[in-house]
Amino acid sequence: MITSNGYVLDQSPARFAYLSPVPASERADRDALWRRLREDGYLYLSNHLDPGVVNNFREYYFTKLAETGLVRVGTEPSLGVGAPGEVNRASLRRILFDEIVPGAAYGGLTAHPDIKDWFAWLLGDEVHLHKRKIIRHVRPGETGIGTATQAHYDLVYLREGSEHVLSMWIPLGDTPIEMGGLAYLEGSHHWALAAERNGTRKHPAASITADLPGLADTHDARWLLSDFHAGDVMVHSAFAVHAATDNVDPENRIRLSTDIRYQRAGEPIDWRWQEHWSDRDGL
Repeated sequence: MITSNGYVLDQSPARFAYLSPVPASERADRDALWRRLREDGYLYLSNHLDPGVVNNFREYYFTKLAETGLVRVGTEPSLGVGAPGEVNRASLRRILFDEIVPGAAYGGLTAHPDIKDWFAWLLGDEVHLHKRKIIRHVRPGETGIGTATQAHYDLVYLREGSEHVLSMWIPLGDTPIEMGGLAYLEGSHHWALAAERNGTRKHPAASITADLPGLADTHDARWLLSDFHAGDVMVHSAFAVHAATDNVDPENRIRLSTDIRYQRAGEPIDWRWQEHWSDRDGL
């Protein structure tokens, strides 16, 4: 059973399918990638990053936060096994927002040549990485509205800049479906773009809904998911509707991921995204 914010996803063939990775024959073909991005709204690039780079950051992250009570004592930090009980939230916020987010390790990961140079190649131009980069961890068993990222498309948060901004979601470690990875609503970028163009987008715009099954029924569409591996990345347009599922991992592993945004440096840049991410920045 797959859930998101407590809602049970319909796994019938009409409402559920697996994401399609970009085939090897297209990985170095920029025109083919753009055709796929326009058609699907996303690019699933399997093994795009060195798994060692990703897993090293996962180990760094959980080692830094070990003192908060987030991970189980005596386990390897890279496993990210959740500890029982409450975490020290004050300590967690201090380490996350004062040390990890602005730190060299995170900066090195998000501007890694396999990411930055790839975007420059895809976009055919100098690129800009938005300084506001988000790291999310979800402990197993966390449920209820607001636990998992609700269905939305990124443009609703980035209206002060170019609509051509591209997001990259990076699972930081192996992330099978039961750990609560990202899900995309098939074909959603077409109707989201149309709604933006003709002014029929519904409010509030910051979040479409936590009811993923209901949204799929409304648009007669499938939610697309995958078992992600360290090194996989997802790239999607600002109009692709996506959400996260709940972490129900039987091994009690914490789901860790980051989402970052690149665009052409010469296009309008949303000034609100040019400071380090904080959960109190109002975005």
